[in-house]
Amino acid sequence: MKLASCLLATLLAFTACTSTNTVDLLIHNAKIYTADSSFSTAEAVAIKEGKIVATGSSKDLLSKYKGKETIDAGGLFVYPGFIDAHAHFYRYGLGLQTADLTGTTSWQAITDTLQSFAKTHTEGWLIGRGWDQNDWDTKEFPTNELLNKFFPDRPVLLTRVDGHAAIANNKALELAGTKPGDKIVGGTFEINNNQLTGLLIDNAVDKVAAQIPLPTAAQMKTALLDAQANCFAKGLTTVDDCGLDFNEVLFIDSLQKKGALKMRLFGMLSDSKKNYDFALRNGKIKTPFLNVSSFKVYADGALGSRGASLLQDYTDKPGWKGFLLSNPQHFDSVAAWLYKNNFQMCTHAIGDSGNRTILNIYAKYLQTKNDRRWRIEHAQVVNENDFTLFGQYSIIPSVQPTHATSDMYWAAQRLGATRERGAYAFNDLLQQNGWIPLGTDFPVEDISPFKTFYAAVFRIDEKGYPNGGYQPKNALSRQQALRGMTIWAAKSNFEENEKGSIEAGKWADLILLDTDLMTAPPAQVLKTQVRKTWVGGQLVYSKF
Repeated sequence: MKLASCLLATLLAFTACTSTNTVDLLIHNAKIYTADSSFSTAEAVAIKEGKIVATGSSKDLLSKYKGKETIDAGGLFVYPGFIDAHAHFYRYGLGLQTADLTGTTSWQAITDTLQSFAKTHTEGWLIGRGWDQNDWDTKEFPTNELLNKFFPDRPVLLTRVDGHAAIANNKALELAGTKPGDKIVGGTFEINNNQLTGLLIDNAVDKVAAQIPLPTAAQMKTALLDAQANCFAKGLTTVDDCGLDFNEVLFIDSLQKKGALKMRLFGMLSDSKKNYDFALRNGKIKTPFLNVSSFKVYADGALGSRGASLLQDYTDKPGWKGFLLSNPQHFDSVAAWLYKNNFQMCTHAIGDSGNRTILNIYAKYLQTKNDRRWRIEHAQVVNENDFTLFGQYSIIPSVQPTHATSDMYWAAQRLGATRERGAYAFNDLLQQNGWIPLGTDFPVEDISPFKTFYAAVFRIDEKGYPNGGYQPKNALSRQQALRGMTIWAAKSNFEENEKGSIEAGKWADLILLDTDLMTAPPAQVLKTQVRKTWVGGQLVYSKF
């Protein structure tokens, strides 16, 4: 009996030992960029119960662990799953159900596209997004005569690529109750000869868009799952969704808890009373897949539509400085509430006046260096005297590198050469706190994080223009760019201890690429293919 007991104890001990060394997934024969504090590399990674157990050499990990699934990476490259620090995930998904106007080269091309779209979408509003008059031979804003001609009885709203301007037909304007001479804070209804042209800037867009029926639950689910599929295919495992209402947050949470939505989301609540009331009642939301602990506020509009608030006149429009979207007192009251209730403030600011206004309001409450991680989204044009405010008050600039390479063709026309030097100044901004999160702002820009990396490091377009790069002193190094898309993006969300690098104890959010981003020539970076994407060790995308 005693011998049997000893044998049983020995067997149990052996079983416990072997089960401890069994992992769910073991990837080896890879070059793994961990994005840890020393930017170390490894050859293998072991994963169990959604978390990283260990990294190291293939020889060591193959000897220590037995994988229920073992993958030979064939010498390919493993990175932390990319984190997009600024995007519009849900609305990007909704946009996939509307007319895609990106890349159109004229107003005529847009109306042609819309007529084709209307043949297969025969009811309700006609909605499209993505046009940019700066891409046309005639770089003037359109008017709505053709929309009125082709669609006299269907409301039409076509939003500019940046979301800060739109063109509406008369039917849409009628439904919104707009008329010539209407005024709105933080926006304009353009008129010509005392007639509405259909062009709407900033808050005027919202007044018309408010008439569009809300999407159904089925449409919402389709939008979220379509967005997820496209993101996983590009190696994105976390997305900061900048501007959600609480009901959208609750819907997202329900899909995640059912396992249908596997994308991790950092959701910023929109600046509205209903969302503040919700946050006061419910506090922050934190699950493995959802983090709602911040608010998205808009200081001003966009540079392309001349809605960005500048300290001095637009170089190409004397007498016009743009505008703030709300009175400064509103931003101050929001900052006071968020500070008191310990929520993160994330404010869209494009122009140097918009940035200065928000920087000064932040400074009033932050007072000194701190760990509140209040963010300025875009920080696109900053006066030379204001850069130090970011470091002095630990304010985080959250930037989108492709904005620089999209806007570089006309930015000097808007700003003039002197003011342009303080625009898209990513390296100057990085120096303030020693780290900087990067995003795309999709669907304003392309969803691809490889374009983010390319623009940040090389500062050229896909044709290699300009030679030597646009304002190259503000390029980031490859290592800085990768950190900005991984660990620094996680840090901007207070999530650096759970994701953003390939280290033991963190979520196994990983991607397998065919390209070494640290050494590849520029053209190859843009051709990078995602082979596999894992979220919490679960394969969510595979190709080849």
